[in-house]
Amino acid sequence: MTRDDWTFLSNHGHVLVALARDPDARTRDIADAVGITERAVQQIVADLVEHGYVDKEKVGRRNRYRVTRDSHFRHDLESGVTIGAFVDLVNKTTATP
Repeated sequence: MTRDDWTFLSNHGHVLVALARDPDARTRDIADAVGITERAVQQIVADLVEHGYVDKEKVGRRNRYRVTRDSHFRHDLESGVTIGAFVDLVNKTTATP
């Protein structure tokens, strides 16, 4: 990675945003969007579920994810921000005049 390749969000943040955008997304699709392996996505989703940031529901052979919008960030610097406010901000579309 070059010094110009960094982003503000970790892979956990990217996966959270992807799940908020598409609750029915497949692991493969999330992996492609984030640029990580399917196994890494599975581990991150397990972390997010374990810590209460995402609920996972089995629907047929697929999973459906629901972001727990009233959860707060873990770090003290961001602990006043809810996950819902964060994903709303990131998923906002810019209106064209």
